[in-house]
Amino acid sequence: MDFFTHFLVPFIILFALKSKNKLEGAFGGIAPDLDTIFVAWIGFLVPYLFVFSHRGITHTFIFAAVASTLFLFVISRKQINEFIGKIIRRDISVEFTWKTVGIAYFGALTHLFLDFLTSKGVPLFYPFTLQRFSAEIYYYIDTTTAVIALIVLLILYLRLDMKYKKAAMAIFMIILISFGGIRAYEKNNALVENPVSGNFVYSAAYPTADMFTWTIVESDSNNNTYYAFNYNTLNKEKSDVKTAQSVTVTGGNVQSAQKAINKADNLPEVQNFKWDAFYPCVNATFDGKEWKLTYFDVIDTGYRNNNITVMIPADKT
Repeated sequence: MDFFTHFLVPFIILFALKSKNKLEGAFGGIAPDLDTIFVAWIGFLVPYLFVFSHRGITHTFIFAAVASTLFLFVISRKQINEFIGKIIRRDISVEFTWKTVGIAYFGALTHLFLDFLTSKGVPLFYPFTLQRFSAEIYYYIDTTTAVIALIVLLILYLRLDMKYKKAAMAIFMIILISFGGIRAYEKNNALVENPVSGNFVYSAAYPTADMFTWTIVESDSNNNTYYAFNYNTLNKEKSDVKTAQSVTVTGGNVQSAQKAINKADNLPEVQNFKWDAFYPCVNATFDGKEWKLTYFDVIDTGYRNNNITVMIPADKT
C-alpha cells in the first residue's frame, strides 16, 4: 500500500475515536516504510541479510514496534519537530510517552494489515519464520487509492472548515473499503469462473493493477507443472496463457541437476529470489562442465527482477 494511505488510515481511525494523539498514530503508520532509507542498504551490501529490505524486517510484529518507537522518539525531539514544522508551516508536536508509544505501534499495526492485503504480503512472524503472509487482494500499490489519499492529505493540510476535512476523511475510508470489497468479490469470481480440470488440482488468484484482471495459477498435486493466465472478470477473457515446469533439465540427467539445485539453494541470491517469488521455477542446462541454473517466477508482476542465473560447477554437485 502507498505511503499516504499508511499515514491516513491510523490518523482517521484515531480522529473518529476522538484521540488527541492522531499524529503519533499516523507517524507510527509510516514508520515501517522508512526501511527504504535506513534498512534496505544493509540487504544490498550483505546479500545473506536479504530480510533487511523493503517489506522485510520492519514489516513484522516485533520489529514494527521497534521502528514505530524509534521514529516517534526522533520526531518528538524538539529541534527536529520544530525544524519540520517550520518547513511545512504546521505544528506537528507529538509526545513520547508509554501511551503514545502504544498508539504509534497501533499505527504500525494498521500498516502491517494494509500490506497484508497486498501482493506477496509481509513476513509478520519474523524472526520465527521468513514466511510471508498475504490476502492477495490489492496490487502492491493501487494508483487510484494513492492519488485520492494525497488529495485528502492536501485537504487536511489546508486551513479549511472542519466539516470539509471530516467529509474528505469519511469519503476516503468508504472508497478504500469499497475497493477492497470489490477486489475480494472479483477475485472470488475469477476463481469460480475458472475451475481446475485435468491434472491440475489447485488454483489461486493474484491481483494486478486492474481490479478486474487477475492472474490465475493452477498446479498439479506435486507442484511440478503450472498453468497460468490473466483473466478479466468483465469480458470473461483469458490472456498471457503459459505453462511452466518447476524444473526443466537440458543436457544432463535429473539427478545431477537436482544436486546442483540443492547446492544453489545455499546461495543468498537464490534464497532472496525464492523469498520474493510466488512460484519459483528453474531451467537447468548442463554444458559438460557446469550447470547453468536460470530461475524465474511463473507470475511476472513487473515489480521486481523475474530472472536470475547462477553457475554451479559440475565437480561440486
